[in-house]
Amino acid sequence: MGVPEISNRPEHPAREPGRAQPGGGRRAWSRRGVLAALGAAVPAVTLSGCGGPAGAAEGKDTSATGSAAARTTAKAQVRTPTVTVSPADGTNRAGFAAPVVVSVADGTLSSVEVFGNDGSTLAGSFDAGRTRWTSSRNPYSGTKYTVTAKATGGTEHTSTFVTKSPGETFAGYFTPEANSTSGVGMPVSINFTKAVTDRAAVEKAVTVTAEPAVEVVGHWFGNTRLDFRPAGYWAAGTKITLSLRLKDVEGTDGVYGIQSKDVTFHIGRRQVSTVDLAKKTMTVERGGSVLARYPVSGGAPEHTTWSGIMVISERFKETRMESSTVGLGDEYDIADVPHAQRLTTSGTFIHGNYWAAPSVFGSGNTSHGCVGLHDTKGAGDSSVAGYRFYESSMLGDVVVVEDSGDRTVEPSNGLNGWNLSWADWKAGSAL
Repeated sequence: MGVPEISNRPEHPAREPGRAQPGGGRRAWSRRGVLAALGAAVPAVTLSGCGGPAGAAEGKDTSATGSAAARTTAKAQVRTPTVTVSPADGTNRAGFAAPVVVSVADGTLSSVEVFGNDGSTLAGSFDAGRTRWTSSRNPYSGTKYTVTAKATGGTEHTSTFVTKSPGETFAGYFTPEANSTSGVGMPVSINFTKAVTDRAAVEKAVTVTAEPAVEVVGHWFGNTRLDFRPAGYWAAGTKITLSLRLKDVEGTDGVYGIQSKDVTFHIGRRQVSTVDLAKKTMTVERGGSVLARYPVSGGAPEHTTWSGIMVISERFKETRMESSTVGLGDEYDIADVPHAQRLTTSGTFIHGNYWAAPSVFGSGNTSHGCVGLHDTKGAGDSSVAGYRFYESSMLGDVVVVEDSGDRTVEPSNGLNGWNLSWADWKAGSAL
């Protein structure tokens, strides 16, 4: 800022006392006057540049602008959470061999829900930071799922996917029947419709529990059969639950199970019958007491009866028995064998016999391998041994054959796994 021009003729010049004014009466400024004028002017200019109402207003505007910029920067740093679901939204042939995974970036997950159109749900768990959720099991095949995930800040994400259907499938047919009551020797036996190569995966998907509780272990007989039993016979009155979680379990390459269900059945009273073929008698015990004793006839020396522990697996009031079906040619064909109860898959029965003389029972072993009791044609006479024993029996009852002259029956021949020690039974588990 320049120095203001000083007029030589002020209207009211200041006189310096006691001194004449040079220049023929023209009044001149003293050095002190000039400096005083300059000193007065400079502060005035300074004030106009730094103070006053205009300067104050400018200061306010600058402060407001800075605050707004800070808020904009802070806002830009807060990102909206991004939720990702696997399988991805809209997938139509998603795999079913891996769990559902939900993850979030720039936030945390507050909740995840997964519903199938079959009414099923997928439970799961979060990681420590709640940025990832993983389902506790895999989704089912051939099912449409809806995933709803909520994240911090009120973010909500919904997606859907459909799992593909398996190519080949297998199922397990189980014994005993659902809601049935069986004897204490009845194992839980499952026969699969396709050979199983991954026995561990399949056995892991099948559990058998008992009330009262007892250890129950599975044992494989070949690649299509899996039986379960405790160390000893079931306790009378036991409630047994079979849980099949075979759906989408890969039993062999490209072949998947189709079942997910629970089955319950019960154990009735304890009945164990012991057949002594040296004495040719059978003693029936129920609940620790002898219920009955019957004279019997077993297999002849050329057709001896299996020894060992056997379980009644089928019951027929009357049935046809034909020798050709058990490899004995045309030796017999009886259309109406009374009160027949199967003990082995190979054809051993304990049954009524009306064609042999009554004197045979208790005195000779004359059959083709079955255990016979005196009976009458038509299966209607309640006074005979064949009728009485049949009426006192049920599926799962135990029949022990001793002193037959033959070797012990194979554990896989019928429901006869009780012929294995507990150690040998457990050794047959894939787990």
